[in-house]
Amino acid sequence: MPPDTLFQRITDYANRADPYPLYAELRENGVTRQSDGSYLVGAYHDIAALLHDPRISSDSRNRTDPDTVPMIRRGNGPVAFIGLDDPEHDRLRRIAMRPFGPPHSPGRIDALRTDIARISDELVDTFGDKDVIDVVEDFAYPLPVTVICRLLGVPHADVPRIRGWTNEIIASVDLTPGSDEEGRRATGLEARQAMGAYLGDLADKRRDDPADDMLSALVHDSGPDGRLTRTELMATATLLLIAGHETTVNLITNGVLTLLRRPAAFRQLRENPELMPGAVEELLRYEPPVHLLPQRTPLADVEVSDVTIPRGVPLILVLASGNRDPRRFDHPDRFDPARQDNQHFGFGSGVHNCFGAPLARLEAQLALRAVLPRIEGFQLTEDPPPYRRSPILRGPRHLRIERASGP
Repeated sequence: MPPDTLFQRITDYANRADPYPLYAELRENGVTRQSDGSYLVGAYHDIAALLHDPRISSDSRNRTDPDTVPMIRRGNGPVAFIGLDDPEHDRLRRIAMRPFGPPHSPGRIDALRTDIARISDELVDTFGDKDVIDVVEDFAYPLPVTVICRLLGVPHADVPRIRGWTNEIIASVDLTPGSDEEGRRATGLEARQAMGAYLGDLADKRRDDPADDMLSALVHDSGPDGRLTRTELMATATLLLIAGHETTVNLITNGVLTLLRRPAAFRQLRENPELMPGAVEELLRYEPPVHLLPQRTPLADVEVSDVTIPRGVPLILVLASGNRDPRRFDHPDRFDPARQDNQHFGFGSGVHNCFGAPLARLEAQLALRAVLPRIEGFQLTEDPPPYRRSPILRGPRHLRIERASGP
């Protein structure tokens, strides 16, 4: 099929369960212009260069065609710092990082270790004698959403509201062509605004009644970069809440699925849990929770692998393709928990590298350590499982497993 249809095929839900042959086709074709004028990049070294190139903007308002600017950037609400460039991005990111981790809060993530392990154990205890378990609903979703809500200071009773808003926001950035795309985006924008308002109101309460949580810290922080405005705080808290659990749900679920498909690796990690950190790094490469970065824009004409990408066009970096590039990784389609040279794009790279990576790593390691012993002897009820619609945040919507009946 023609290479200018690759993005259409990658985002087609029919290919969600296994997009990797399309990624191989992308790498074979090199930097590829699509029928809508965007450019796809799937080779590891090209992606790495672009992620560190100051001429590549994360602010879609720099696009020359205003019709390609997302609705959220058209004056319809606050924008999180991942959609901004320096110096605005750098200032907001540094403020957000102060209460989250080093150097200002070096012990915050490590202090969560006991809580994460306890929550993981409590969740697997609910499996009881069940013969059928949905790994997503029973484990992979409730763990990270509980952790991030506690970290931010969001009451657990409000988790159902958070989930409803999150689902609508994620659906609004679904790149799959379909009916009523504008309606879906409008619904997502409303959900984003509702979540932002909710978090803004919660932060207002922390001004007079602070607690030991990140919202309180963000409200009262008067560091060298100044305080967040209420609008900035709403956008930042919304980003932290969504990113703080959505990607980790996929990471844990993809991990369980990958190991159930590979009994030898399952047994190895079940018997040697000390190998889990390396296995999580390999999962981040092999089955990453984030597959695409669709919001990049060149600020000038940029040449990549002998192809000139014009200023102002949409640029899509296919991170999951780079993670399987044979010019960077030996046997890239092989899942190898002991892989040593593993500088993957699981958390991006460059100035927009995910600063929540230490928390996601810790959650995934402790989650898999807790769940593997409890699902030994279980098997998938269907393979592939049903996937979520998003081609950006890719993972199973459900992962149902059943107790094996045979010997």
